[in-house]
Amino acid sequence: MISTEPDMDIKRIEHSRLPETDLENLTFGRVFTDHMFIMDYADGAWQRPQIMPFGDLELSPATLVLHYAQTIFEGMKAYRNEQGEVVLFRPQANIARMNRSARRMCMPELPEDVFLEGLKELVRMDSAWVPKGNDAALYIRPFMFASDEYIGVKPSDGYRFMIFISPVRGYYQEPLRVRMELEYSRAFPGGTGEVKCGGNYAGGLYPSKMAQNEGYHQQLWTDAIEHKYIEESGTMNVFFIIDGVLTTPSLDGTILPGITRDSILTLAREKGLRVEERKITVEEVVAGLGNGKVTAAFGAGTAATIAPIRVIGYKGKDLELPELKPDSEVLLIGKMLDDIRRGRVADTHGWVVKAS
Repeated sequence: MISTEPDMDIKRIEHSRLPETDLENLTFGRVFTDHMFIMDYADGAWQRPQIMPFGDLELSPATLVLHYAQTIFEGMKAYRNEQGEVVLFRPQANIARMNRSARRMCMPELPEDVFLEGLKELVRMDSAWVPKGNDAALYIRPFMFASDEYIGVKPSDGYRFMIFISPVRGYYQEPLRVRMELEYSRAFPGGTGEVKCGGNYAGGLYPSKMAQNEGYHQQLWTDAIEHKYIEESGTMNVFFIIDGVLTTPSLDGTILPGITRDSILTLAREKGLRVEERKITVEEVVAGLGNGKVTAAFGAGTAATIAPIRVIGYKGKDLELPELKPDSEVLLIGKMLDDIRRGRVADTHGWVVKAS
């Protein structure tokens, strides 16, 4: 049945797949909810949006994105709070970042109000898919790709924007083992490192696989010019506690400005923790692990939120970090974030947006 909501066409699924889905045992990113949002860009304008049953796409072999990777995406989450409501965490920040990505990749910007209302409606419709438990959420994947059937190298004239949802639990089940990457590079000055485009991630697959073959979860990316400065941890921003200071690489055009990163910095400063955004050298971290100045490290991103790092591999040696104590700043910050998302404390920043 097709219904028409204000500025949106909605076709609901006839039979939900939820009753046959085991939400207690989920592999991250493998299970998807009943519906998806679609909006096409054609003739210089965004067309009427629609929500329809989740399903496959039919694409021409000449679809431009398949050849030149003109595609961007976002990652965000919805949570069920203590009051039983389903809420989104900082969706406006994700929307703004996606439009920055669109500008850099020569793609049309999305109307923020349509994006947000479509997102909220989609989450409302599939809110029953939120798993139970403190580590449970709906992972939301908005993305846009060049949809022209054309194989010349040029920006597309047509685009498709979509959102789909995946019920998830914790991303990492154990502290991370990461390897310092001193040969391959994730991003270059003047490149696309500060935006979320598909090519950034494709280029990292080979060195990531090499690290995994050596027993690491992912790598610590270093700068492309000298491999002297630490930039990111796999697909996450990275933080260290150095001499008691929460320290993270400064944004310089090659590092993605993470929403979780910004939230952590905001909360840490409000809590009175000492915080620094600056260049962090490989030498400083390696020496700090030896002399005790580096007492903790963690990755931060939407999927994992906060992922403690237990081991850093460097030139064939594993350098271990101390086990986190219950009063560690890392665990404190993680709890502060979760308390806001779950409605256990007041949201004084306007970060939480109700979807249902």
